[in-house]
Amino acid sequence: MPQNPEKIQDHVELFHQPEYQQLFQNKKEFENGHDPEEVKRVAEWTKSWEYREKNFAREALTVNPAKGCQPLGAIFAAVGFEGTLPFVQGSQGCVAYFRTHLTRHYKEPFSGVSSSMTEDAAVFGGLQNMIDGLANSYQLYKPKMIAVCTTCMAEVIGDDLQAFIGNAKNAGSVPQDFPVPFAHTPSFVGSHITGYDNMMKGILSNLTAGKKKETSNGKINFIPGFDTYVGNNREIKRMCNLMGIDYTILADNSDYLDSPNTGEFDMYPGGTPLEEAADSINAKATVALQAHSTPKTRDYIAKEWKQEVTVSRPWGIKGTDEFLMKLSELTGKPIPEELEIERGRAVDAMTDSHAWVHGKRFAIYGDPDLVYSVVGFMLEMGAEPVHILVHNSNEEFAKELQELLDSSPNGKSATLWAGKDMWHMRSLMCLLSG
Repeated sequence: MPQNPEKIQDHVELFHQPEYQQLFQNKKEFENGHDPEEVKRVAEWTKSWEYREKNFAREALTVNPAKGCQPLGAIFAAVGFEGTLPFVQGSQGCVAYFRTHLTRHYKEPFSGVSSSMTEDAAVFGGLQNMIDGLANSYQLYKPKMIAVCTTCMAEVIGDDLQAFIGNAKNAGSVPQDFPVPFAHTPSFVGSHITGYDNMMKGILSNLTAGKKKETSNGKINFIPGFDTYVGNNREIKRMCNLMGIDYTILADNSDYLDSPNTGEFDMYPGGTPLEEAADSINAKATVALQAHSTPKTRDYIAKEWKQEVTVSRPWGIKGTDEFLMKLSELTGKPIPEELEIERGRAVDAMTDSHAWVHGKRFAIYGDPDLVYSVVGFMLEMGAEPVHILVHNSNEEFAKELQELLDSSPNGKSATLWAGKDMWHMRSLMCLLSG
């Protein structure tokens, strides 16, 4: 077979290799394979308006959703904290998918364990799996914190994480004072950004319990949200350092997902120190860099911590201006000349490339905050959005996006396709020129 360590093929190229082509040909003898001309005819038909109407009429099928499920976002949030091991209450198969997805994306080892629930746990509940799993995780991997979330199986049978963790501690799985925050993250509702929000709230409520002081520590908290480009965390820290701002990133997974190759394995590189995370309850204010992956966390901080909470997306000139001015307002620190020079350089680069982008029509898909930010930047460049597909959209985002589109004459032709998947996007792209 052509797939070997010396010759790794992309899946598209792999299936064009002679061995696979022969395999497909043999299967046709037993599976009523269609004539190549008929296959070609149907393939062309799927690009038509008639097929588009049938595609958009479907209700009981999702094809390649432009989103992940809740536990993916939960474990992504968890590794942003120092020495934290994600623990998924569910089957081995589920957590294997989450680990593989993140490991392949970042080309970094992503650690996560499961309680290995099987048929007996599905009938009798997963308490014993929790007891054994926490004990093994604590002894084998020496974490400073274990963050627990759930999969569909645990949610369907009604596993109570708070009670299970309490029972596991009473059984001696981990010390009583060992932090084991949790979040219920059923995959059949919400998406990965919902899981991120649930886990972030769970971790912060656990670490900050009983840590409120009479005086503020003067810091600014930043919640990045489900942002897969971890270099943004480093840029936020650089800007704050230039302005002389004392801050805490909740949570900083930039080193975990982009660790240096030193020749030595570190299971828990980087992460926000647990002591700093615990003291975040005493900060002056909290700035969320995404809105739709943090609503429960922001509401919790505002009500329980009594902090000023704001959303600021530093994308493009307008978004970054608003972000820096908000920091200056919160801290009283002036915006340094170095950042003003960088802004001018960015404006110059936009002006230089404006001719190649202005008037160009584009389609985009992704998470709400990412799509909002990129569309805003492209509008600044004079581009014209046509199709905007956000599978995990909601009414609040739809209203927010429409206001952004209405603020520019280039946004008048755009349509938001909420709740649609990538097969819907295919139909839209096939007919984009028309």
